[in-house]
Amino acid sequence: MEYIVYEQKGQYAVITISREKALNALNSQVLAELDQTLDAVNLDEVRCLILTGAGAKSFVAGADIGEMSNLTKAEGEAFGKKGNDVFRKLETLPIPVIAAVNGFALGGGCEIAMSCDFRICSDNAVFGQPEVGLGITPGFGGTQRLARLVGPGMAKQMIFTARNIKADEAYRIGLVNAVYPQEELLPAAEKMAAGIAKNAPIAVRNCKKAINEGLDLDMDKAVELEEKLFGDCFESYDQREGMAAFLEKRKVEAFLNK
Repeated sequence: MEYIVYEQKGQYAVITISREKALNALNSQVLAELDQTLDAVNLDEVRCLILTGAGAKSFVAGADIGEMSNLTKAEGEAFGKKGNDVFRKLETLPIPVIAAVNGFALGGGCEIAMSCDFRICSDNAVFGQPEVGLGITPGFGGTQRLARLVGPGMAKQMIFTARNIKADEAYRIGLVNAVYPQEELLPAAEKMAAGIAKNAPIAVRNCKKAINEGLDLDMDKAVELEEKLFGDCFESYDQREGMAAFLEKRKVEAFLNK
């Protein structure tokens, strides 16, 4: 791997996009390496992922404009599909993924952050979808995820104006869950990941599935899905241990993902 650093830290892992000279911009090689990295995550051991960028300036500054500038219509569509396929793999990964946004998250950078389960950012973070100023639309899910996260009106304003927003505004509109000083961002993300990893993995995964898939269903079908995933937790070691610990007024010894 030239541009992706993967570090497993017990029951959680950190993926760092490391193309610092280009502000971690996404080109075909970065996307391919990220795709391979996601495929190689050991889901038996890793219960939560953190995605971040190398350096203090940029999370991901966007897709590589140099690579895109001379694409044909067909090649542009294929490049969009390449990014979307990787981002959907990230979004549908069974385990939670936290985006730790450490600086610029523009275009493809904002889009990959939105593909994570939730986002926290540093106080120097900048978000935006500047594509219409370059003569294109967002191509890696930006028109779809941004509207779902912050509402159609705010999404349209951000996309149509191509105006960037700072960390405080991203927090105000609900694009990020929390803002931290730069040096506190990764420790905060790791504390969250470790906390998630301590909980029952089957239950956490079923919660992610229920929320993600339930959003696309009407309420009757959505609660049906929840009922099935709720029932699926029973008869597991983790359910029995979790409830026994509660009833016996003791701490859970360990959740074993079984």
